[in-house]
Formats: sequence, structure tokens, C-alpha cells
Amino acid sequence: MRLTDPVWLAALAAIPLVLALQALLARRRRRYAARFPALGTLAAVAPRTGGGWRRWLPAALVLAALAGMVVAMARPERTVAVPIEKAAVMLVTDTSNSMIADDVDPDRLTAAKNAAQTFIDELPDGLELGGVAYSTGPYDVVEPTTDHDQVRELIDSLSPDGATATGDALQAALDALEEHREEGARRAPAAIVLLSDGQTTAGRDPIEVAEEAKRLRVPIYTVALGTPDGTIPGPGGSVVPVPPDPVTLERIAEITGGQAFTVDDAAALEAVYSRLGSQIGSKRETREMTAGFAAIGAVLLAAGLVAAVRFQPRFP
Repeated sequence: MRLTDPVWLAALAAIPLVLALQALLARRRRRYAARFPALGTLAAVAPRTGGGWRRWLPAALVLAALAGMVVAMARPERTVAVPIEKAAVMLVTDTSNSMIADDVDPDRLTAAKNAAQTFIDELPDGLELGGVAYSTGPYDVVEPTTDHDQVRELIDSLSPDGATATGDALQAALDALEEHREEGARRAPAAIVLLSDGQTTAGRDPIEVAEEAKRLRVPIYTVALGTPDGTIPGPGGSVVPVPPDPVTLERIAEITGGQAFTVDDAAALEAVYSRLGSQIGSKRETREMTAGFAAIGAVLLAAGLVAAVRFQPRFP
């Protein structure tokens, strides 16, 4: 929370001054109190207030109301995340054969599928989500839709096989975003989240597609999954190294204005996807809280007046 006009807070100095004045007046009343000879009679007819707190309660409520009003005059604001209307996100997932590597527990593909579900859970309901699954080429594409279950089904069906055609997959995601846009309509905010675990071995150069995404103002958030020591079984009992390619993915994110992440375990991957799910499709807006503090001050002021009337001494 921040204050637009904090100078008004100087008025809060009046509160301790009022308290000091009230204490001084109470001391003066005790000092100049007159003796009353018939104390027994006075005790019989004087009202019982039930404790000193009732005498102080009205003043405390009024001072609290004053504090609320002063804060309201200072115009407090807070920043909140709100969904972006008609925003669309494409979730692009590499399912090449290298995703069977078990350097990420229990294996790369299972970790990616679990993290993708976490990502979907974090998205605002009104945001449109699509998906692309790819290996040697994009083989399954879901256009952006508010029915997120369609993408969940795509994620659940993923299985590892083939080479890595990251450039073609990114192009398929861009095409889906463009086809989804209504003709003549203003281009709605869009983004791509790309997870890959290796170098591009087929299809277009992903850097070229990143330049196209930049022109379309579509940021690409990249996640390089795996460790440099990751391997998969090869022919004749051999071992094939399958390290990730964070350098290329970082370049893609840099060109498009996205962010790049490199993760080597399932917990870190889920944390990244949870963060992206909360971040993408929402924007930070400043909301003024003046009315709320003014309302609190009004309620406290009314309560103070009621307390003053309720606890005012009355003689029968």
C-alpha cells in the first residue's frame, strides 16, 4: 500500500494532543472537586457506570474515526493483479525422444506434464489457453479457448518420440493465435510458454520464428528442462547424451521480450510454471482505497456517538 498525499498524515499528530488535553482536564476536575457533605445520599442516587473504560470508549472511537478519515485524505492505494480481457496463451511442449531421460524425477516428460497442470490451475478462468505438442513436427494443436480442459487432455496424452522441431512448433503456436483472432479486431494480448529439453534437430530455425513473434508482439517464455548430464539409451546398449539447450531458449526469450528459465528438477519446474500461470494473463493495476478508509472512519464515528449517548451518566 502507498499513499498519494502522505502530507495529510501530519494531522494524526492531533490524536496524542487530544488525549493529553483530556487527561489534563480530568486532572483539573479532580483538583478542584467540591466537598459534598452527604456522601451516602449521593452514592445512593449516582449512576453506576460499571468501570472507567466506558468513560474512555466514546473518545477512543472518535479518535479512531479521526485516524481513519486522515488516512482516507492521504488517498491510500494498493496494487493488485487483474485478468487481462481476451488474453490468449499457447502452451508449447517438447515431446521428443529425449524426454524419457530420468535426470529429472521421475522423468522429464512426466515432470513437464505435472508442471503443465499446475500452470493451468494458476491461470484466470477467463483467459484463453491453447496448446501445441511437438517432436519431429507439431502433431497436436489446440486453438486458444476458455475451456482449459481441452489443453489438460492434450497434456495427459503426451508421449515421447521423434526429433525436436522447436521452430515449427513455435510457428504453429503463432498461426493458432492469428487464426483465432477475429478479422479486423484489435490484436489482443498473447504469449507463448515453450518447454524444450534439447537442441533443435529438425524444421525451421527457432530464432527466425522468434523474430516473427517479436513483430507480432507475442513474448515467448522459455523453459530449458534437464541437466547437462542427462542421457537416454541408444542403439546396441549405448548411452546418448541429451543436454538441454538453454542458450538458444534464452535468445528466443530475449528477442521476444519474454523470460527464460533453466530448471533441473521437478520442484523447480512446478515453481516456474506456477509463477508463470499467475503472471501471464494478468496485469498490475493500482486501486484507490480512500472510500474504504472513509467508510471505516464513518462507522467508528457513529459508534463513538452511540457510545457517548449510551454511557452518559443519568440521574433517576
